[in-house]
Amino acid sequence: MTVTSDQLTASIREVDGVPTAVIDTGPPSGESAQPPLLLLHGSGPGVSAAANWRPVLPSLSRTRRVIAPDQLGFGGTAAGEPRTWGRQAWTRHALALMDELGIETFDIIGNSMGGAIALSLAAERPQAVRRLVLMGSMGVAMALPQGLDKVWSYRPGIENMREIIGLFAYDRGLITDQLVEMRYGASAEPAVAKSWEAMFPEPRQRWVDDLALSGAELTRVAQPTLMIHGRDDRVVPWKESSGALLELLPDVRLHVLGNCGHWTMIEKTAEFLGVVEPFLEA
Repeated sequence: MTVTSDQLTASIREVDGVPTAVIDTGPPSGESAQPPLLLLHGSGPGVSAAANWRPVLPSLSRTRRVIAPDQLGFGGTAAGEPRTWGRQAWTRHALALMDELGIETFDIIGNSMGGAIALSLAAERPQAVRRLVLMGSMGVAMALPQGLDKVWSYRPGIENMREIIGLFAYDRGLITDQLVEMRYGASAEPAVAKSWEAMFPEPRQRWVDDLALSGAELTRVAQPTLMIHGRDDRVVPWKESSGALLELLPDVRLHVLGNCGHWTMIEKTAEFLGVVEPFLEA
């Protein structure tokens, strides 16, 4: 069944020993000619698969199966337990999820940190990943952006969350009290808050470094790759990230959106889908 924006319901699956919240939707198995699509959200406070992908999930799931998990430490997958964080842990968890679901070949859309994990999956298991879409992506060596440092230093609070959403969104009209309160409430859930507090401690440059693949690894990512980035992104600036990836990935194209921040799928939903869907259908 195709989801609507009001029907983004996650189920809990055991994945590599971790109860994991997963949205699994789209046409019944065998009814789509396209491989399943894995959606990997970013690392913003209070994020979840539903919060990240709500505007685009209905369209993406119309013609293919879409898998959208809450990654380790986020949303319904957060347990608040001590854990080793980082690219290796998030990559292992995503691959274990696809193994648990019996999916051998798939496409990926990765947002921000999720883009780094998408690249990591493609490098780790190249035969499994067919195409990549990277949105405001990390995954390449760069200095810690000031906006990302501010995001990762977040501590639960209404005004703190308002400041963080202000960094993400170019369109100030998106910064509503309702959105601020919703994301704050999600970030203040005890298990989420405890996981978040342990996830990106100072010095934070090391977490950017951890999420970066080497130049040699990136030049071996042969899958067709589409990058989408907001020109006005203050969290992961496009020239330092997508601009660098453009020089390293072999089969790559870049779509830069003006008057757009870090939330391209939210601020420019129609244009986002207009370039992503034809690329994935090829």
